[in-house]
Amino acid sequence: MTAMNELATLRRLMPPTAESDTVVDWERMTASWGRPFPSDYRRFLDEYGEGAAANYLSIVKPEPREGQPEPDGMRVESLNAEDAWAVGRKSPELEGTSPRLLAWAVDADADILCWDTSGDDPDAWPVLLFNRDDRLWTRHDCGAVAFLVRVLRADYPECPLGGLALWGKDHVRYLNDSEYRRLRGTGVDPWTGERMASMG
Repeated sequence: MTAMNELATLRRLMPPTAESDTVVDWERMTASWGRPFPSDYRRFLDEYGEGAAANYLSIVKPEPREGQPEPDGMRVESLNAEDAWAVGRKSPELEGTSPRLLAWAVDADADILCWDTSGDDPDAWPVLLFNRDDRLWTRHDCGAVAFLVRVLRADYPECPLGGLALWGKDHVRYLNDSEYRRLRGTGVDPWTGERMASMG
């Protein structure tokens, strides 16, 4: 399946609920990190924006490699991934390897989804996942969008994530950060659609 077909499949399983307002200076990010980012991830942010799926999996946007890091952002989660790599178990295909980890998502179970950026072609970077419950690193030879599609379609023998919020779901709600804030501002729970109790 091509990257465009994967994105089309993702749109059916997880339709964007609002237009993305995530703006990324990709030239600056490429210069900062010394390499471009995968094209499927760039298209995802252009279409969906930074946000969360099913109030479970959060997709982070790139930030400069230098300067003050964003809380819970790409740089902080990448450092967390390096710490987890040092102590975590490895699946057989990862034994003896030394990946260059760059985090692109985290979930409510504290799993970390990364790329191994060792290769020269960003579109060939595999997804490396740290499952916090199992303390296990696994490798998935696909990009970010394809990984999401495979989880939503339950294409793996078992769910690689710590929770089942996305596993085998044929319709998942995705809220980018600005739409989440907009809904909260109207007094509606962004995930349930129910009126929130007054704080006053």
